[in-house]
Amino acid sequence: MSIKNLFKIAMNALLRNKFRAFLTMLGIIIGVASVIAMLGIGQGSKLSIQQQIAGMGLNLVTVVPGSQQRGGVQFGAATMQSLKETDVDAILSECTAVLAATPEVRGNGQVVFGALNWPTSLYGENESYLQIRERSVVNGRMFTDKEISSAAKVCLVGQTVIKNLFGEGADPVGQVIRFKKIPFLIIGVLDPKGLNTFGQDQDDLLLAPYTTVQKRVQAITWVNSIYTSAVDAGSTDQAATQITETLRRHHKIKASDQDDFTIRNQAELLSTFSSVSNILTVLLGAIAGISLLVGGIGIMNIMYVSVTERTREIGLRMAIGGKGRDILMQFLAESMLLSITGGVIGILVGIAASKIIGSAMSWPVVVLPSSEVLSFAVCTIIGIFFGWYPAKKAASLDPIDALRYE
Repeated sequence: MSIKNLFKIAMNALLRNKFRAFLTMLGIIIGVASVIAMLGIGQGSKLSIQQQIAGMGLNLVTVVPGSQQRGGVQFGAATMQSLKETDVDAILSECTAVLAATPEVRGNGQVVFGALNWPTSLYGENESYLQIRERSVVNGRMFTDKEISSAAKVCLVGQTVIKNLFGEGADPVGQVIRFKKIPFLIIGVLDPKGLNTFGQDQDDLLLAPYTTVQKRVQAITWVNSIYTSAVDAGSTDQAATQITETLRRHHKIKASDQDDFTIRNQAELLSTFSSVSNILTVLLGAIAGISLLVGGIGIMNIMYVSVTERTREIGLRMAIGGKGRDILMQFLAESMLLSITGGVIGILVGIAASKIIGSAMSWPVVVLPSSEVLSFAVCTIIGIFFGWYPAKKAASLDPIDALRYE
C-alpha cells in the first residue's frame, strides 16, 4: 500500500469521529503549547537577566571589604574598614588591565525639598562613575575634580527622586535639597535605568562627590567599596588578579593570611544567573512535558478503542488479502496523524499564548525555533510510541476470530 493511500485511509477513519479525534488531540495541543510557553518564559527570563547585567557593565570589577579571621575571630564585611582612598590610586597606577576606578561611600536617609521628603540612598563617587557604570547625565553636568577635592555639597539626582520631590518631567537643576540636614545643590540629572536584576530601583539615588559623603555625611576615613572597569570584557579576570596582588601588597597581607577584601566581576554573576535560569527553564519544560505524556496515553487509549470497534473491519481486510503489516501501518498512520496534527496546532497555540503572556504580564518571553522543532519531533515520537502497541494488537488478530467478533 502506498504512503498516500495509507494516510488517506487513516484520515477518512479519523474524520468519521471528528469530535473524538479532536478530544484526543487536545491533550497533545495543551502539552505542546505548555512546553513552548514555559520554555519561552524561561528563555525570556534568561535573556532579560543577561541584558540587565550587561547594562551594569560587563567590564565591571568590584572590590568590597572581605571576611578575614584574626585571633580566632571572624570579621564580616560590615565591620571591616580595609578599603581606603589610597587603594584606588594604587589600582590605577599599578594595574594595567584596569581602565578606570572609583571609590564608593554610601548613606541612606530622607531627602527633603520644601514640604516634601523621600527616603533614598546617597552614593559618593568620583568623576569616573559614569564611565564605569555606563550611565550618563541627561541634563546639567557631572561634578568636577575641584568639587571632589573640596568636598563640595553638590549632587546629581535620579528620576525616581525627581518624580517624588519635584513631579514628573520637572527640571530640578539649580534647586537645593537637604539630605540629613545637609544642603546639596542639584547640578545634574541622571539617565533613567529602571529596576536591576535584583529588583532594585536604579533611579532612586543621589550622586555626590565621595569626599562629600565621606567627610560631611558619614564622617569616616574609609570607603565602602571600589568599582573598577577593565580595559575590555575579556580582561576582567586579569584585572581581578592584578587588583588582588596590588591590594595584598599595599595592605601588607602575609602569604599565609586571608585577603581582607573580596573581588567580584560581572562574568561570575552572569554565569551564576545563567546556570540558575537554565535549571528553571528545564524544570518548567519538564513540568509542561508531563501533559505531553498524558496526551500520548490518551492517544494509546483511543487507539485501543478504535481497534476494538473495528475488529470486524480488520478481519475483513485480512480475509481479502490484507497483510498484518498493512494493518499495522494503517493504525500507526492514524496515531501519527493525531499526534502531528495536534502538535502543529499546539505550536501555533503556544506561540500565541507566549505573546499574550508577554503582553499581559509585561514579562519577557522568547520563543526559540529550537523549541518548536523539539516539540514537533516529540509529537512524532509520541505518535509512533503510543500508537505502536494498539497497531501491533490489530495486526496480530486472527482473521476468523475477527470476523466472528460482535
